[in-house]
Amino acid sequence: MLGRVGARIAALLPVRADLTEIRRDPRRDLLAGLAVAIVALPLALGFGVSSGLGAEAGLATAVVAGALAALFGGSNLQVSGPTGAMTVVLVPIVGEYGPTGVLTVGLMAGVMLVALAALKAGRYMQYVPAPVVEGFTLGIACVIGLQQIPNALGVPKPDGDRVLVVTWRAIEEFTKSPNWTALGFAVAVAAVMLVGARWRPAVPFSILAVIAATVVARAAGLDAAEPIGDLPSGLPAPSLSFLDVGSLGTLMAPAVAVAALAALESLLSASVADGMTVGQKHDPDRELFGQGLANIAAPLFGGVPATGAIARTAVNVRTGAGSRLAALTHAALLAVIVFAAAPLVSWIPLAALAGVLLATAIRMVEVGSLRAMAKATRSDALILVLTAVATLALDLVYAVIIGLAVAGALALRAVAKQARFDQVPLDRGDHSAEEHALLAEHIVAYRIDGPLFFAAAHRFLLELTDIADVRVVILRMSRVSTMDATGALVLKDAVEKLRRRGIVVLASGIRPGQRQVLDSVGALDLLRYEDPEGGQGREYATTPEAIRAARRHLEKAGVLPALPAQKPRTSSEGALR
Repeated sequence: MLGRVGARIAALLPVRADLTEIRRDPRRDLLAGLAVAIVALPLALGFGVSSGLGAEAGLATAVVAGALAALFGGSNLQVSGPTGAMTVVLVPIVGEYGPTGVLTVGLMAGVMLVALAALKAGRYMQYVPAPVVEGFTLGIACVIGLQQIPNALGVPKPDGDRVLVVTWRAIEEFTKSPNWTALGFAVAVAAVMLVGARWRPAVPFSILAVIAATVVARAAGLDAAEPIGDLPSGLPAPSLSFLDVGSLGTLMAPAVAVAALAALESLLSASVADGMTVGQKHDPDRELFGQGLANIAAPLFGGVPATGAIARTAVNVRTGAGSRLAALTHAALLAVIVFAAAPLVSWIPLAALAGVLLATAIRMVEVGSLRAMAKATRSDALILVLTAVATLALDLVYAVIIGLAVAGALALRAVAKQARFDQVPLDRGDHSAEEHALLAEHIVAYRIDGPLFFAAAHRFLLELTDIADVRVVILRMSRVSTMDATGALVLKDAVEKLRRRGIVVLASGIRPGQRQVLDSVGALDLLRYEDPEGGQGREYATTPEAIRAARRHLEKAGVLPALPAQKPRTSSEGALR
């Protein structure tokens, strides 16, 4: 057992091909890493502040988690660090458990991600429907934007763990004592970023706007533009002093939420990177492994939980990155800033960072994708809206669970509607018109098309037991695509009810997989008829065989007169299975 686990972990470690990729075009990767670092700096600071642990936590996360996820992750292009989605989850954890609780949760989540990687859970990301992802992203964007309202308005963050309540209280405080300077900085930075991105997408307007706001605030001595505050000049020494062993049980649920979000967002971001390039394909299990190591290490240096960052990954791809060297360069440059420019970073106004995150939230909303999902089907639109509302009103993990549950229920409903139960005419075959008429008076054949499972089975039961007064029912089952235990039990119940009415039920075309399910619930014996000429009770391979057995039964019962044996037919029987 331990040997298999060790082999599995060894398969997730970096390989020689990663080094080969790094050597291919290092100059291009170094330039891409520089561009990503410029974009990531204000985001790391802003998300650190928003999480409640401070700007230094955001920088530590970007450096430590960014480097480890780049080195051990499953994507050549992924850039990891603090993200808005994770911030949304962390804020209530900080409020309930404090900073040490967040660090402990991050460490626990990292261990869970490594375990998921070892269990090969990454492949299940492909089963998350697109409307859930779009609704999730829309809800996150709304929450990130609302979280910035207190800093953008220049008011102390009100108490509360519901973002809508906190936002409303912040607006009330602003109306009592307006801080137009802070609001001006936030609006100006957001406007420069949004307009600049349309005008010159390659220019890092976020860092330019933050620098301009900082210079103006310092030069004018604007007390209303509250700065970030002092930052440590360097990363703290790794330590486990924050670990609260006594609270591990109560922190399990938040840790599961953080791990689930880190897995979902990281794999989604890696998939986006694959879609933006040609020839790149990430390893989902290895990506979980890299994110797990990153989240184990980041708390040791005072960092918050991290995920793959879609916006920074997109910048990385667009600026020409081709290997992990770009993401590693981004982390190294941020480390230089932490050690060499901490005093300068501490002057940045909080309102300016709020503007950066407001613009980021707006840019997260892909109007075209939302419009396409809303127009696709009513089910897609419902799933999207429900997931977005749940993200805003509840929390991200519950939102994804609700979205997946509703998507699954609607998908089952759609599949169940495909199941058909149709009466089909008996083949005239070698029978005379008179004989065919007699058979049709006493034998009815039904063809079951599609799945016979729990979502469709009870409708089948109602239709089958509503059959009129006949002597024999033939069930043509070769077109049953799938059958579960519920479907088999419902079929058994229907056959028993028909038999109590004196109706013989025969089956044709049962597949081996269906036979196993029917036999497990005792339904197969009910579909076997003791044929006077056929020996032991059996179901039939083809429908003509079942019709001949039904005729023999009716002859024995005296319902039909005995006729000379018909010559066997072979050419068309396959069509009547």
